Order: sequence, then C-alpha cells, then structure tokens
Amino acid sequence: MERKRIYLCLAHMSDAGLEQKYIQEAFDTNWVVPLGPNVNGFEADLESFVNEIAGQARNEDRNENPLNKRVVALSAGTAAVHLALIACGVKPGDEVCVQSFTFCASSHPITYLGATPVFIDSEKDTWNMDPELLEEAIKDRIAKTGKKPKAIVPVALYGMPYNVDRIMEIANRYDIPVVEDAAEGFGSRWKGQVLGTFGKYGVLSFNGNKMITTSGGGALITSNEDEWREIMMYATQYRESYPYYQHEKIGYNYRMSNICAGIGRGQMTVVNDHIAHHKHVQKMYEDLLADVPGIKVHAQPSSGEYDSNYWLVTITLDPSLKIKGQENAYKTIVQGAVGGAAGVIHVADSATTDCQPNDNVEALRVFMDQAGVEARPVWKPMHKQPVYKHCPAYVNGVSEAVFRVGMCLPAGPYVSDEDVHYIVDCIKQAIE
Repeated sequence: MERKRIYLCLAHMSDAGLEQKYIQEAFDTNWVVPLGPNVNGFEADLESFVNEIAGQARNEDRNENPLNKRVVALSAGTAAVHLALIACGVKPGDEVCVQSFTFCASSHPITYLGATPVFIDSEKDTWNMDPELLEEAIKDRIAKTGKKPKAIVPVALYGMPYNVDRIMEIANRYDIPVVEDAAEGFGSRWKGQVLGTFGKYGVLSFNGNKMITTSGGGALITSNEDEWREIMMYATQYRESYPYYQHEKIGYNYRMSNICAGIGRGQMTVVNDHIAHHKHVQKMYEDLLADVPGIKVHAQPSSGEYDSNYWLVTITLDPSLKIKGQENAYKTIVQGAVGGAAGVIHVADSATTDCQPNDNVEALRVFMDQAGVEARPVWKPMHKQPVYKHCPAYVNGVSEAVFRVGMCLPAGPYVSDEDVHYIVDCIKQAIE
C-alpha cells in the first residue's frame, strides 16, 4: 500500500470539529464578511493566551496576570508587520533593523513604506538576531546617516525565541521601538512569557502551515488601548466616524474575515495540544538522530530562558556527508517552488545561484521528496536575496553558513511517531 505523503506542518482541525461549528454559525447568521462575532471571539481568545504568564515566571515578582495586551485580528502576518511599522512612524527614507535570517514577510513591509531594511546577522546558538551586531549596526547607522533606525524587528526563527533581554535592553537604551515577529513562534516563550508581548508590537501568523491556522491570517499584539484603537483605524481604511466615508489618513483593508476567525476560534481549543506535539516530535528527532554521524538536530539553549514551540524541526548536515544522488544535485531546474507555494509561476534561468545549500542538502531534499517526505532548505538570508543586494547588512557569516547546511523536517500535528521513525530511516538510507 502506498504511504501517504508526510508534510512539514499540515493544518489540523480540532477533533470536536469546533471550527466547522463556528463557520456554520457565521453562515446561519449571514456574518460572512470581515468583522463579526467570530472576529471578536477570536481576538478575546488570543488576548487570554498572550497575556498568560507560565511556570516559574508567574511567581517571580509578578502579579497573577500582569499583562494587558490587546490583539487585532488581520488578514495576514505580513499585514501585521506593515501596520506595526506604520505605527512606529516608519516613512520613506527611514531605516529599520531587521533579522536577515527570516522569511521575506519580515522585511518586505519595510520597503512598502519606502524605507530601507538594515539586515542583522544571527547568533550561533539560536540562529536569531545577534544583539552585538544589532548594537554595532545602530551605532554605525547613526554615524553614517545622522539618525537612528526607526524600529527593530527580531524574528522567532522556526519558533526559537530570540534573546529578548539583550535585544530589549539595547532597544530601550537607544529608544527604538521593537516589533517582535513571532509569526513562527506562536506559543513560544521567554522566561514564561509569550513572545510578541515584550516589544511595542508583536506579530502572529495563522497561515495554513503554522501552529494554528485560520486558512490565511495573522494578528498584531499592541501594548495599550490607544495603540489598539489606532491600529484598528489603519486596518479598516482609516474611516472616520461620520455618516459617510471620511478618510483623513491612508488606511488598509486588513481585517480578518468572520469565516476565517471562526476557524481560529476552533483552533484555539487545541493550540496547547499542537505545541506539546511539536515539542514531542522534536525530542524524538533528537533521540533518534543522536548517533547518526554528520546529522545534528538544532535545539534551544539549555540555559532555562528559552521555551521554543519547535514549529519545524531543523537539522544541519556536515559538509563532508555524502548523500545518494549527490552527483546530480542542481542539474535540473525546479519547475515552480519547493513546497508548492501558490502563485509561483516564474521558471528560473539557472539551477544555481551564488548562495545556495550544499549539494548534499539538495540531494537529501530530493531523496526525501521521492520517499514521500516534504523537506525544505532553511530560509535563505535576506541580505543574500537579489532584491536586497543594495541594502546595508551587518554580517558575521552565521546565517549564510547555516543556509548552506540546514534543512527543515516535518513536525506538524499529523506527523505521527511512526512517521518520525520512517523519516529518520529515510535519512539513514540516504547517507552513502
């Protein structure tokens, strides 16, 4: 019998079918447009989740529930980054410090506003923004431009928390607002506190392959009621309170639909189960691959502050490792995008670029694909993307080095223990 394909992180609905219940309620009441009871309910659920302090941190000089963050449900995580930057006052000619090792949604909104991304490379332990390089960049941009960056955007890469204490200390010292891109880190924590609640704004994503999904969607976490109201205005075309359409600022049609929010309400009932499953799968990979030469599973530092949701499991391959079929790596141009990204129709002119994974990484991707397992390279650093070749970048070689040897493995709720054993067996079979 043919084995079902194993995907990185396939959307998983609650066993109770609550997503369908809330969607049906929207149809029954004809609330099928943006806004509505499901949007309000989903935002309330998110606020309860992000304001919770867990574990030991609850008892360390904190009240039972010291946070009072507000959440705005939006059409995408990218929209949340965009609105957060607007709220930070980013305008044409400004600069924004952003992690280089990330998906393009962290940096593209900077360019939407006519500003320039200043890319910051990674630290070795977490692969996230290097605080020392961040401060070096801030000092250098002030010296070269006469003004400081307008915002700082750290990213929870594959769910891994960034060094919150150090980044916030630098940001506060230079009085630069932080927009936490926790799109991949929903439910990840730093010292028991949910990512996205430390900076001025926090960004969440509910894309189809995230920890929970609303089909497509995201959310912006704000610090207080005034900021929440301002974001709400920008997300609804900045329509003023007149009996006709009055616009005094440029706004955007970014609010989440009542249908998508219904999915989100159902998903919030299983979010903790999803997080626990991802952590369980991560531990299985760590144990099963521990004795495989040339393969290393990336894991959070053991210092105690980090609590990753392990959205995806990531591994690195030693450059000397030989994979079956390696001699054919990059010989064929890929038709479309690895992972089947919707809307990708442009065919590349060449199979190679000046910055790409090693041949053994590509060979393993192809081997796993033929075995019915979705595996992908890690994100290509933004400072090596052609569209950003003229942007300032403060690099130490870490993200480029990881990109050459890194790979993502399935970890979603549909990935069973049997699947993990099969995936590990495939990796072992692929090694010459």
